Amino acid sequence: QVQLVESGGGLVQAGGSLRLSCAASGRTFSNYIMGWFRQAPGKEREFVAGIKRSGGLTYYIDSVKSRFTISRDNAKNTVYLQMNSLKSEDTAVYYCAADAFSPVIRTTPSVYEYWGQGTQVTVSS
Repeated sequence: QVQLVESGGGLVQAGGSLRLSCAASGRTFSNYIMGWFRQAPGKEREFVAGIKRSGGLTYYIDSVKSRFTISRDNAKNTVYLQMNSLKSEDTAVYYCAADAFSPVIRTTPSVYEYWGQGTQVTVSS
């Protein structure tokens, strides 16, 4: 079992920045590929970014490339999502998730075994 707790969400003006954190407890954090997802009202949950176990490889959806940065600190059992140049369309509940078994970063939510409770990000225009 892995427990994930997100923090760092809030209300920000368009063009602003937020840094989300996801603290993990339980099993060895470095065993998991970590992903950030988001879900806006009335929409399906969407993959945003992922990072491999060592942190050496990352993957982003096109709409956040060059604006968002995912990183992890395995010593602190934490994964981060730095979000810059935020847009109104980034408004959503953001979730972190852990995948124990995949050899590569996957974008399908059902692949991830563990999820946090989510943190709300609201970008005002």
